[in-house]
Amino acid sequence: MRRTLRRTVAAVAMALCAAVLPAPLPANAEPPPAPAEAAAQWIDRDTVVWKGARRADARLEFGAAGQEGRIRLTPAALTPAEQAAYPHLKHFPAFAVDPRDSGLARAALRDRLVAVQPDADGRPVRTGVQIPGVLDDLYGPAAAEAPLGPVFRHGRPALAVWAPTARTVALELDGRTVPMRRDDASGVWQARGTRGWTGKPYRYVVDVWAPAAGRFVTNKVTDPYATALTADSTRSLLVDLADPRLAPRGWNRLRKPAAVPLNRARIQELHIRDFSVADRTSRHPGQYLAFTDRQSDGMRHLKALADSGTSYVHLLPAFDIATIPERRSDQARPDCDLAALPADSEQQQECVGKTAARDAYNWGYDPFHYTVPEGSYASDPDSPRARTSEFRRMVQGLNGAGLRTVMDVVYNHTAASGQDALSVLDRIVPGYYHRLLDDGSVATSTCCANTAPEHTMMGRLVVDSIVTWARQYKVDGFRFDLMGHHPKANILAVRAALDALTVAKDGVDGKAVVLYGEGWNFGEVADDARFVQATQGNMAGTGIATFNDRARDAVRGGGPFDEDPRIQGFASGLFTDPNPSPANGTPAEQRARLLHHQDLLKVGLTGNLADYTFTDTSGRTVKGSQVDYNGAPAGYAAAPGDALAYADAHDNETLYDALAYKLPQGTSAADRARMQVVAMATAALSQGPALSQAGTDLLRSKSLDRNSFESGDWFNALHWDCRDGNGFGRGLPPAADNKDKWPYARPLLADPALRPGCAQITAASAAYRDLLRIHAAEPAFGLGSAAAVQDALSFPLSGTAETPGVVTMRLGRLVVVFNATPQRQLQHVPALAGKRYGLHRVQARGADPVVKAASYEKRTGTFGVPGRTVAVFAAR
Repeated sequence: MRRTLRRTVAAVAMALCAAVLPAPLPANAEPPPAPAEAAAQWIDRDTVVWKGARRADARLEFGAAGQEGRIRLTPAALTPAEQAAYPHLKHFPAFAVDPRDSGLARAALRDRLVAVQPDADGRPVRTGVQIPGVLDDLYGPAAAEAPLGPVFRHGRPALAVWAPTARTVALELDGRTVPMRRDDASGVWQARGTRGWTGKPYRYVVDVWAPAAGRFVTNKVTDPYATALTADSTRSLLVDLADPRLAPRGWNRLRKPAAVPLNRARIQELHIRDFSVADRTSRHPGQYLAFTDRQSDGMRHLKALADSGTSYVHLLPAFDIATIPERRSDQARPDCDLAALPADSEQQQECVGKTAARDAYNWGYDPFHYTVPEGSYASDPDSPRARTSEFRRMVQGLNGAGLRTVMDVVYNHTAASGQDALSVLDRIVPGYYHRLLDDGSVATSTCCANTAPEHTMMGRLVVDSIVTWARQYKVDGFRFDLMGHHPKANILAVRAALDALTVAKDGVDGKAVVLYGEGWNFGEVADDARFVQATQGNMAGTGIATFNDRARDAVRGGGPFDEDPRIQGFASGLFTDPNPSPANGTPAEQRARLLHHQDLLKVGLTGNLADYTFTDTSGRTVKGSQVDYNGAPAGYAAAPGDALAYADAHDNETLYDALAYKLPQGTSAADRARMQVVAMATAALSQGPALSQAGTDLLRSKSLDRNSFESGDWFNALHWDCRDGNGFGRGLPPAADNKDKWPYARPLLADPALRPGCAQITAASAAYRDLLRIHAAEPAFGLGSAAAVQDALSFPLSGTAETPGVVTMRLGRLVVVFNATPQRQLQHVPALAGKRYGLHRVQARGADPVVKAASYEKRTGTFGVPGRTVAVFAAR
């Protein structure tokens, strides 16, 4: 994930800011200046940890100046259980709460709170206090079981919000104020209503100490458990998702395509607006309802992919997004004739950039409300019914095309924190829902304000939200953004909650819902610093997949952050079709790196299994975990479903754009299309799940934009009609993330030979669909265990004599030859001499005339494969 956050339209921000009101202090009770840091951490009712504290007199103070209450602290040591729960704090000074003062904790947490200790001269030194741990200890067990958000029983609504540190909470309902009652055991505030409340807008009015403001504030804030919202999310709406009026026709009788196990899943990653906004045949461009336009070019293409073996569409974020004006009248549009500008011009990106903060486009990785559909994709964001019913119709439309639905979810961060107008959670329980660093500042390693799913109620919010999407919207899978920032236990709790859903009780089979995510290991949580993370290696054996960057980098070449984007890999010409970049090294260095990439690719083809044993290109017998990937083990999976294969996704350049940089500039459009298919085949024909960015089979380009999260429709829209091109040459990509690459990009974009025509686009798509058909037809591509893979899959020519640029894989009755070189290659497999093989029937009858020239000589066991071609042979 590589993106930054922008702010929504000024009018919306101003309206939300008006809901942050300073609360009056008691008479003669001005607070002292708030400490700049919060270095003390109250981790449970009995223990405080204070980084940098002296082992001397210390205390907690709460309340207004001159009226402080005090909680005495004495030096102590963390227990083994506390060290296990807080490994990053185990070397810091610890203090025990004096038992005589333990009863003051609940009152202290609802007031101004500081830790105090004298310095060497006896002067008081104050620091703020982090409180998530003690809140979990005091309130977590009861709060974890309490109903939250809107709950309907027999048509009568109740509302509940967790706000244990608030002095008071009231309900602002349709312009009037309703008192709420606090449950002291859980810290939950509740109000029960009448049927007349249904459909009304509401907010919570929370009177609470806000460390970011240094005073008590009265926040008027929407419901973090909201199920419906007004336009631009200014109010929550009290809506029952079980209301039959929100169910489109046939919803309760929806027949889904047969569930596909994760280890056989073939997934298309798709942005809702990209899908249809430029599709002239869609009646609902840019909307949920575009997926109900069965005869549109986009839906016809998705149906063709489904018929070929694609099983899931993965939708980029579709929850309520903080940075898109929802009413079309508020959405800015570029005021330029973009199509008239030169292909290598700076003007397109400049014009698009002027409206980027106010237009209709964003990837959506800036969540506002986690469990409400985004309003800008609805036909009418002011309608309380449109978001819900039209999201459901989208699911129906995809299911009707033979595709199950995966939703991209982003619980690892929020759009804002503190008293920001776009902050929700932190204005209800300040300092709780976000992960704080040792000084009390909010961690931002994800890009934005990191949440803390290791805290009881943030972890619960993740689980509750996922279950709602599965039950109420019949979503078939979830992709976790930056999953490595979640505890493994949190993701396993999601799995357990889904597994408990049944068709009889909930209308869905939760065990059939698939889960995968980004298992990257970085930031303040890296290397399990705070908890056991949901990272690649840690998730092995759970049935929850993580993205496999090892094979991705080997196939594409280089990495996402290379200064020179021309570094080549297996499918981009390394050694076999070199470009002039000095970053690729000498021919000898290129050959050695290519052969190592082939070992990485082999491990990837097994499902990235850690214990898979084979002969590497140096002649050694190794396990997948013994193959090096930038100092880490390449193989990390315990079973074929643990690693998800891909050659491109929304992050970084599209595959076509990566190859535009890496292949020699003189490479023909036809050969570029063939290399695109070679790269896609490495994922499509691997063990385990595989994902492809929508349009990659159509040679999709974003005009070399490596981070198009707010690059507008101009750079992002999909072009289903090949006569509209593939998106290449729409100007230099936006400067913010690409200007350093402009010297490389300009001559490529200006070269008309790099813009493929219909012949190349349709050929690539047809060849890719043939590969999908082969995968779908052959059970050997979906082996269920590491042992089965070890038994059935081998690389018979792997070793010191291996051909650079060619990988030959034997899989049961199949032989697959990946030939990434420009030349025809012969692969002699002595063990198969005398056995009968022929080109797989799908390719023999398929769309690609080049692969039909592949050959097999029975006498010697020799397979002949044309250049830039992947051929699948089957035993006769």
